[in-house]
Amino acid sequence: MPSERYRWETLEALKGSSKGQLSYSRDWLLRGEDILEGCRSPPKLSSYSGWVLDQVISQSLQKTPLSRSSTPNESIPPTDNQLPSLAKTTSPASQLGSSPLSSAAPSETKGNEDLSLLETDHEVHLTVLPSKVTEVEGCIWMYEEVHRLKGKEGLRQRQEQQEQVVRAVSDMASEQLKRFDELKELKQHQEYQDLQEVMEKSSREAQGQQEKLKEEHRHRAKILNLKLREAEQERQRQEELERLRKEEGQERLRRLYSIQEEVLQLNQQIDPNYRHKDLPRIDLSGFSNRGNQICGLVSGLVRTTSERGFPTQVDVANTERALQEMRGLISSMQQEIATALEEKRKQDEEEERERQKELQKQEQLKAQTPVPAQHPRGKEQKEVLGLQVKAEESTMQWYQQLQDASDQCVASFSGLTDCKDNQVKHIRMDLQKAASIPVSQISSIAGSQLREIFDKINNLLSGKSVQSGGRTVSVTQHPQGLDFVYYKLAEKFVKQGEEEVASHHEAAFPIAVVASGIWELHPRVGDLILAHLHKQCPYSVPFYPAFKEGTPIEEYQRILGYQVKDSMVEQQDNFLKRMSGMIRLYAAIIQLRWPYGNKQVSHPHGLAHGWRWLAQMLNMEPLSDVTATLLFDFLEVCGNALMKHYQVQFWKMLLLIREDYFHRIEAITISGQMGSLMRLKQFLEKCLQRKEIPLPKGYLSSSFWRS
Repeated sequence: MPSERYRWETLEALKGSSKGQLSYSRDWLLRGEDILEGCRSPPKLSSYSGWVLDQVISQSLQKTPLSRSSTPNESIPPTDNQLPSLAKTTSPASQLGSSPLSSAAPSETKGNEDLSLLETDHEVHLTVLPSKVTEVEGCIWMYEEVHRLKGKEGLRQRQEQQEQVVRAVSDMASEQLKRFDELKELKQHQEYQDLQEVMEKSSREAQGQQEKLKEEHRHRAKILNLKLREAEQERQRQEELERLRKEEGQERLRRLYSIQEEVLQLNQQIDPNYRHKDLPRIDLSGFSNRGNQICGLVSGLVRTTSERGFPTQVDVANTERALQEMRGLISSMQQEIATALEEKRKQDEEEERERQKELQKQEQLKAQTPVPAQHPRGKEQKEVLGLQVKAEESTMQWYQQLQDASDQCVASFSGLTDCKDNQVKHIRMDLQKAASIPVSQISSIAGSQLREIFDKINNLLSGKSVQSGGRTVSVTQHPQGLDFVYYKLAEKFVKQGEEEVASHHEAAFPIAVVASGIWELHPRVGDLILAHLHKQCPYSVPFYPAFKEGTPIEEYQRILGYQVKDSMVEQQDNFLKRMSGMIRLYAAIIQLRWPYGNKQVSHPHGLAHGWRWLAQMLNMEPLSDVTATLLFDFLEVCGNALMKHYQVQFWKMLLLIREDYFHRIEAITISGQMGSLMRLKQFLEKCLQRKEIPLPKGYLSSSFWRS
């Protein structure tokens, strides 16, 4: 059927159209778009289909003639009945010139392209298609065009909506960013405000705390001021009490010094060598011994109380009792002398009466017996000798010669010491350092080190240049340089004994061996060493300086070897320590020789002087605490050498000390000074029991010099 054929062609045309080529999405329904809404209504041609067909047919007729078809229906030209229908159908198309489609089609380029394509596709068939088909196809085309325009308009609207959405979103984002910035700024401002409030609150709290602390401080300051005033008042009371105590102590100390001075003056009145011209037999040695003991007791009490600070009333009472005893001793001595004089007077009177009787008898018998009987009388004088109080005259002369030599040496370099020139001062300082520093470096580390120190000192004394403190020094830099170095070197050796040996007894031997070697090559240094030693330690002579009338007590203490500073005498322990160090150095010097010296030359101050010192110590009255200490130190250092040299005679000397002299020391030693006496006793008993005196600790053996 022709109508059925047209349906199929229509379907083919729809299938080949651009609409039929569209792809449909399943999501359209989800988005609410009803795509098939137009397909559900029955198809109908638009009123513009005639205009479309008219345009298509006119264009096809102008280009090519109508082709013929094999189908009879297709080759039949349109009849007159059909032409009016066409005209009728086209008549409405002529009215479409002002339609929206006609106005829209020229403006759209893409629409014109679609019309040209439609005309091309249907160019051949327009001549054969019936009017109804053409109308349907035209309607379809118009529908597609309208739908396309609607889609384009919808797309444009959607683009505009999208742009509006984008602009709205952009504006909203911008606004949100502004709000965010404003919120951020607000938060910062709030945080700043909160921080400022916290800081202000903290500041107020701190200010309140500070005010509170200030108030507490003021309160405490008031309390402290009260306490300070109380403490100041207490301090003033204590100072007043201390001042009164010091005044009383100083008064008691002056009393002790005056008592000691009076005791010493009274003791001078007792001369052990006193011989009355009329009393040749009287012996005062017992009074002298007891007087020396009383002086020793008083001196010990004075030293002990000085160490404690100030004497107590008990100390003053003890010294006053000693003074009374000394006065009683003087009174007893004077009474004994008076009694002896009275007896001598009576004896002289008796002798005078006897002589008168003899004269009378002689006158009566003169004629008978012209030669008178004469009976010459002679009385034996027996002198009980006691220990010496003073040193021997020869010893004192030797002591004075050494002191004079020392004074002359000091006077010889006075130009160097008194000069104010800076260059001379530098020379003096360099020489003093060059003499003192090597002696300070002496130790028992190695023999090679001692040899270097010895060579350095010897070179300096020999006029050679030596290095000291990075500078070259020589005694030839000043005419008085050698005497100055002699004196300072000897002074430093004795100073080392007073300080280093006193603290470390083993140091006596390396110092002594260097001093002995220098003494052997430079005898003047040895004389100055003895002079310094005797001046600092008079017991090394041995010599007990006597108190002279008018001599201040402090000066007398210095003469005895004590150090006096600010009217305060040094403590007894420190005094004995210094004396012990110097005696130990002296005992080491007399037995040691420099091993690299001349063996054919004898020791310049050998063991004979040690024997002399020991013998003179035992011939003198002992001193409390001093004699026992020095004997122990001397025998401990030099006893082994004396034992080997004198053998039996030395053992006899030790027996004499233990059996006789020890008891004399014990008799004058007070209870607080028994330590040195017990050390001496134990040493003597140990040595006499073993029949041997061990080598002293720190003695330099032969292996020492190989190191």
